[in-house]
Amino acid sequence: MPEVSDDVRTSTMPIGYRLVPPPGWDMIPLRDGAAEAVKRIVDRGVSQLSEEIPKDDVIKARLELMKRLNKAVQQARKADGLTLYLPVERIHGTLIAASIVVSEALTGPGTGTGSGQVVAHLLADGAGSEPVSVDGADGVRVDKTVAADPDREVEHSSRRIDYVLPVPESSVAQWVTVCFSTIADGNPHSEFAEVLVELFDAVMTTFRWSYS
Repeated sequence: MPEVSDDVRTSTMPIGYRLVPPPGWDMIPLRDGAAEAVKRIVDRGVSQLSEEIPKDDVIKARLELMKRLNKAVQQARKADGLTLYLPVERIHGTLIAASIVVSEALTGPGTGTGSGQVVAHLLADGAGSEPVSVDGADGVRVDKTVAADPDREVEHSSRRIDYVLPVPESSVAQWVTVCFSTIADGNPHSEFAEVLVELFDAVMTTFRWSYS
């Protein structure tokens, strides 16, 4: 859960959040405990492999899953992520290529500017923006397509949905961003991609600020 420093807390300001991920997804904390969480997910994934699979293939599968998870952790940390959610159970033998990253910006967008002004600016910034209200926080939902960028190790274009939310009752411009990203089936605007976006929007209905 996101935490805020003591000097910006108020008595009515939340100290974290709760979010219910989709079935078959798992959580990796990015500040403490990431290595342990990655190992737990890898161990569980390997334990579900058929006993008929050769030992060498099991070792390769373990190393590949470990590599994929550690890469996802590194990318989420570069985005100042607090928590990473990933699908860990296969559907029809395939893992969904998607992620949810919750990030906190203590000096969020528009430091010294009222949250209403920031929201208005974000809404005016693109056709994919719309107002949202999540557990009492009036923010912005941004829907966009991110192009592939091999220079940044981004091999495929992706669909990205950001919920940008002001922290209620914060004494400074403090924001939380919940970002969903998926390459879906290779087409960011395919029917499958739309289903995944709807799933994420449903997940965001479970978002709650935590006060204790």
